[in-house]
Amino acid sequence: MFGAIPLLIVPFVLYNLGLLGIFGGGDDPWASELVSIRMMSGGVFSLTLGDLIVLIGLILFFVEIVKSTRTTSASIMDHLLSTFVFVAFLVEFLLVKGAAHSVFFTLMVIALVDVLAGFSVSMRAATRDINMN
Repeated sequence: MFGAIPLLIVPFVLYNLGLLGIFGGGDDPWASELVSIRMMSGGVFSLTLGDLIVLIGLILFFVEIVKSTRTTSASIMDHLLSTFVFVAFLVEFLLVKGAAHSVFFTLMVIALVDVLAGFSVSMRAATRDINMN
């Protein structure tokens, strides 16, 4: 049952927790710097909270793509729930002031690609399961 839960709900929830002020106050909690490393080239690599949440979203997106290769009845429910997660992203992006941010937009596009890729991979895998005599 838990295998059907779309993992991209995690960055969605994390972003909304950030809007509530869990990760710090201020106008843009996603710009707060988490790590700053001086590179051998002399440049400075800095990782912000927004970068981290997008990275988490990309890692979970990879897991979702791997999950979409299954051809079980649970995969249909997984695709349906992934579609609901994308719709939640879209509605929040359009209606919530704090969601009008590039981090949220990037997570929304990741959710859209998850929905499209999930259905595409499932349809492709389903055609291979059909045997013609």
